Amino acid sequence: MTACTHFNEIKKVKPNTPQGCEECLKTGDSWVHLRLCMECGHVGCCDSSKNKHATKHFHHTKHPIIKSLERGENWGWCYVDQVEIEFD
Repeated sequence: MTACTHFNEIKKVKPNTPQGCEECLKTGDSWVHLRLCMECGHVGCCDSSKNKHATKHFHHTKHPIIKSLERGENWGWCYVDQVEIEFD
């Protein structure tokens, strides 16, 4: 099983927008679930959403780790290593 090698890039971040996906809010679009970039605080929509802004943010910035912003979920994902991460 592969482990994440990017834990050193996790920062103490606050969501840039508490209301929802940054790009979807600007365009008036909707999303399914929200993901938080653990390097800069960007809030993007998940890959089940039609716009997939969290993944697009990774491709644009190369920030490797996101965390679910869904209530009660403590998991994240490393795009580079393609592994799930558990947060406390």
